[in-house]
Amino acid sequence: MNNLGVIFKRELGGYFATPLAYIFIVIFLVLASVFTFYLGAFYEAGQADLNAFFNFHPWLYLFLIPAVAMRLWAEERKSGTIELLMTLPVSRGAMVLGKFLAAWVFVGIALLLTFPMVLTVNYLGDPDNGAIITGYIGSWLLAGGYLAIGSCMSALTKNQVIAFIVSVVACFVFIVSGVSMVQNLFSGWAPQWVLDTIASFSFLIRFDAISKGVLDLRDLLYFFSLMAVWLFATAIVIDLKKAD
Repeated sequence: MNNLGVIFKRELGGYFATPLAYIFIVIFLVLASVFTFYLGAFYEAGQADLNAFFNFHPWLYLFLIPAVAMRLWAEERKSGTIELLMTLPVSRGAMVLGKFLAAWVFVGIALLLTFPMVLTVNYLGDPDNGAIITGYIGSWLLAGGYLAIGSCMSALTKNQVIAFIVSVVACFVFIVSGVSMVQNLFSGWAPQWVLDTIASFSFLIRFDAISKGVLDLRDLLYFFSLMAVWLFATAIVIDLKKAD
């Protein structure tokens, strides 16, 4: 557990040691505001909720989270520091989990800095703050899912740009798996249980329910299982490519 803490502190401190962390936070806050107040028509809707804020998170994260995840392992391999990391008395699981948790907490900090949204909606009306809190939980879980996928893709290559592109594509597949257009491609020949299985992997379907205040155990299990599977895959990839 101490080893996990060392990796976590090292990685989290590394984010704020460069201007990139602050640039990411500023970009995230600006885009979240633009999507909410302009594209989401927050004021025009005339409703005291943050649906206009949360609805864009799957698409906002599609590019921002892979940008965070791409450096997790690709940068270590490119700079050669991964060799030093491998010599430390730290288990592979602690390395993978420590790096992931640091990135997840970093994204969580950026998400918490959107608290003026909550103040604004409470000033303008009488919102269901329980649903808002649930939406934030769902958004953080969604970010964790993206990060876990991005972690695995980062471990596959030394090139951060390649890691970013592959992560975006992989996350996009998980987003659109529940979209009607994709479902229609299979509806003509696939049985219903296949369609339901494909749809069950969709980030949109899982996140939509949570963002509206419905915290279902099945959705929580989905996100935590997704993270566990992709982090396990990350550890396997690191072992397979440690000689590269």
